[in-house]
Amino acid sequence: MITRRRLMQGAAVAGVAAWVPFEQIPAAQAALPTPPAFPAGIPLFQQSYKNWSGAIAVDGVWTCTPNAPADVVTLANWARSKGWRLRAKGSSHNWSPLSLAADGSDAANVVLVDTKTKLTAISVDTATSRVRVQTGATMLAMMTALENAGLGITASPAPGDLTVGGVLAIDGHGTAVPKTGEVKPAGHTYGSISNLVQQITAVVWNAPTSSYVLKTYQRNDVEAGALMAHVGRSFITEVVLQAGANQRLRCQSWFDIPATELFAPAGSGGKTFESYLNSAGRVEAIWFPFTPKPWLKVWSVAPSKPIFSKQVNSPYNYTFSDNLPQSIFDLSAQIIGGNPAAVTDFGTLNYNIVAAGLVTTFTYDIWGWSKNLLLYVRPTTLRVTANGYAILCRRADVQRVIQEFTFRYSTRLNDYRQQGKYPMNGPVEIRVTGVDKPGDVGATRSPQMSALRPRPDHPEWDCAVWLDILTLPGTPYADEFYAEMEQWIYSNYASYADVRPEWSKGWGYTSSGAWTSGTVVDTTVPNTFRTGYPLNDNWDSARAMLDILDPARVFSSAFVDRLLL
Repeated sequence: MITRRRLMQGAAVAGVAAWVPFEQIPAAQAALPTPPAFPAGIPLFQQSYKNWSGAIAVDGVWTCTPNAPADVVTLANWARSKGWRLRAKGSSHNWSPLSLAADGSDAANVVLVDTKTKLTAISVDTATSRVRVQTGATMLAMMTALENAGLGITASPAPGDLTVGGVLAIDGHGTAVPKTGEVKPAGHTYGSISNLVQQITAVVWNAPTSSYVLKTYQRNDVEAGALMAHVGRSFITEVVLQAGANQRLRCQSWFDIPATELFAPAGSGGKTFESYLNSAGRVEAIWFPFTPKPWLKVWSVAPSKPIFSKQVNSPYNYTFSDNLPQSIFDLSAQIIGGNPAAVTDFGTLNYNIVAAGLVTTFTYDIWGWSKNLLLYVRPTTLRVTANGYAILCRRADVQRVIQEFTFRYSTRLNDYRQQGKYPMNGPVEIRVTGVDKPGDVGATRSPQMSALRPRPDHPEWDCAVWLDILTLPGTPYADEFYAEMEQWIYSNYASYADVRPEWSKGWGYTSSGAWTSGTVVDTTVPNTFRTGYPLNDNWDSARAMLDILDPARVFSSAFVDRLLL
């Protein structure tokens, strides 16, 4: 039976048409007891917190807006002295409880620190092709500044509203590997955004003065290894990222390739996922449930405009996915409200919207500067929950990874359907990236807790297949399906690949939900970042370093405490 709480969460998500900020209640008018002796001059207010899918929603959380990085130092010293905690708050475009628990049980004595309002400075050094950016700046703002200076990055997460700090915390990524014969341009990487870090400034503990201070680390400093993808265990105020010469990209969308051909067994001919990787290197497949043909997006480097491509000069060009028709929300409500079989129509409707939208908006073949093609998800799109895993493997095994996963997924989805159960109503999303090679940006140290960290004992694992399954929050039997798929994923790929969690998504499933599997959270995941690495450069050394930099665990949460126990 679906719980009332999950039903309300799902209904809220299904009916949301826009993402609007919650009302801010000044401290003097708030119902909550005011944090004791809170630092003067830093605006403090009560505000509700909600993550991307709405599955984590907490009323009445203290939030403040620092004016400068020095204010975060003041806040850290105050929090330590009073036994409070601080959690960085950007766009809250996150599924996992890295900031707050879903039930709000760890929200007491916590102040969320809004970075997006004031910590947004950006400056570009064209002499070094680097950008200095405060962590509250959005990816859109940073990529716009780079574009204006003739610079860019190879790949990025699709939503432009993400903050740079949030992206770095969870090793945010796009989709890109080199096509056959492609030479990597200077300053670019096919790994995560974290792999672009050259310098990182954090609020850390200074033992000689018994206080928190701002300190800057260079990429190859031992502290940087733990900070570049810290999973919410630190507070970064500023970074310097490497960039390269900006590129013109072409993005072609296909919606007429059968899934049986695109996801065919390794070695098959025709229009396979691997064939597009070889010809372009930048591929994403979006496959709606119970539909025969995915939406395939293929980006390629194109210095000159192809004759039939439509030139675009701004991001978010797929307006049909940002401004969904009422029929989508009506069907969503039906699915959550007691008619799960409507998912068969839901998938078809989504596919038809994509197919028609690509044609009527002439966006099936677009061309422009990288930013305008890499950023394509607005906050107004349908809010869904998602699981997420990175499968580290050989480039030669990508098609095998994808075929095995899609076959298992579709088989089990049909098995559930025969039982009258419809746990998945969102699409499967598949991307492929390179790994975090520090040499790409002239460095030697890799982000220790990045899902894309290379395995020294398996140098042949040179890429990662990202697998995500989306569904509306509150969908009956979803957690059971996720748990079953996760167990299969860890078992199936153990023989020739490695499985990493996507920190911002769902993982560690039981029938009670994500992050509830003690085996996965407490053992499997940490061991993934131990196996194949030296003792002084693995999960445990990263955890120990983060404890040195924040011994009072001012920058932690209940879930992060457990994960990094």
